[in-house]
Amino acid sequence: MEKVHLLSLGCPKNLADSELMLGALVGAGFEVTLDPDEAQVLVVNTCAFIESAKKESLEAIMEAAEVKRRAAGKRLVVAGCMAQRYGAEMREQLPEVDVFVGTGNFLELPELLRRTEAPEARPIPYAGAAHLLPSHSAPRIKTGDFFSAYLKISEGCNHKCAFCIIPKIRGRHESRPMHDLVAEARMLAEGGVRELNLIAQDLTAYGRDLDPSASLAQLLYALHEVDGIRWIRLLYCYPNFVTDELLEAIAALPKVCKYIDMPLQHADDAILRAMRRERSGAALRKLLDRIRTRVPDIALRSSFIVGFPGETEAAFAELESFIREQEFDRVGVFTYSLEENTAAFEMRDQVPERIKRARRSRLMEVQAAISLRKNRALIGRELEVLVEGPIPGRATRMRGRSASQAPDIDGSVFFKGEAAPGEFVTVRVDKALTYDLSGRVIDVETHDRVMTHV
Repeated sequence: MEKVHLLSLGCPKNLADSELMLGALVGAGFEVTLDPDEAQVLVVNTCAFIESAKKESLEAIMEAAEVKRRAAGKRLVVAGCMAQRYGAEMREQLPEVDVFVGTGNFLELPELLRRTEAPEARPIPYAGAAHLLPSHSAPRIKTGDFFSAYLKISEGCNHKCAFCIIPKIRGRHESRPMHDLVAEARMLAEGGVRELNLIAQDLTAYGRDLDPSASLAQLLYALHEVDGIRWIRLLYCYPNFVTDELLEAIAALPKVCKYIDMPLQHADDAILRAMRRERSGAALRKLLDRIRTRVPDIALRSSFIVGFPGETEAAFAELESFIREQEFDRVGVFTYSLEENTAAFEMRDQVPERIKRARRSRLMEVQAAISLRKNRALIGRELEVLVEGPIPGRATRMRGRSASQAPDIDGSVFFKGEAAPGEFVTVRVDKALTYDLSGRVIDVETHDRVMTHV
């Protein structure tokens, strides 16, 4: 039995693909190992979204190639977005790689590995579809916390944002059937999952391509009926399609976290038009007012790009003013990355890197002050917290997340008290940091009790 080691880079959508890849490999007789040195097959599932992600992926590939070099008989697989985007070039530049699998054929990996058992059959370049829609029946080896899972509800994207390469990597938008998603959610719940984080390139596009058509709101109602699931969180919502129907579902369904991740990218009208984001700053303000009116306790997360071509000091000042005014609960700020084969690649008035970095630092300072103020307002409040586990070396100190904290991207709640990973507890907040909270357990939740999300 050959052992396989897989390193997953990039976003949760990539992680979901990695778990399916591991499922296919285990189903074909491979054994998973966390130690790359003892593996016969090394897999790097890459990201190619922006330049820094490509650099990280290349470094990981070269590290895996060094592991392969140290022992005879190992094979190296490059999977995911970089193989999809640069497969032909990588075949010439990386002779160490034995197999390339892109975003649309990674479930074929066991068969491709069988074909490469003879050295003369290597390498196998990638030449497949942009994406695949897995079925709930496809085996999946879940990684990370047993009580939390990502559920990919669709693939691809139909938007034409000037800065983004994803549609050319992942292809056009395609929704998974609702019954298939509910079936997978049930399987995850039976395996102990309490938290579902819905992911896609654009959640709000869900269902419009199905026959009969459906919607994200309808999917939420269906997932809400799955026994065992306690939290359902929405990640990657495109602003144009945050409908009243969706907001009504978020407000009405107790299991749906009052949380939306909605990347807005900018607030200056000219930059929004250049980005092809289809919205003005005034329209974004109206949308945010509508969301907060319909779901008063909503936690809003957004992300913004600084240094897009043509971003003047005045345009940046408009973005800074917008972030100060709106007081988002969570904010991510990225410097614009020049990506070939995007509309923005040929644009004039590129912003120097030092200015991009300075603007990013400025916005993060602004948001840090907002975040600290919001966290201090929670002192004395009681929060429902999903327990992640003890802090290493501190047996009486635990770590978890509230419903307004998504895994890996938001802060944590640290607390004193006894609880097991995957349990829900009530924590009274007694201390606030910039992004994290601290408190003490006052109650361990029963499985069927659902508190108000904070």
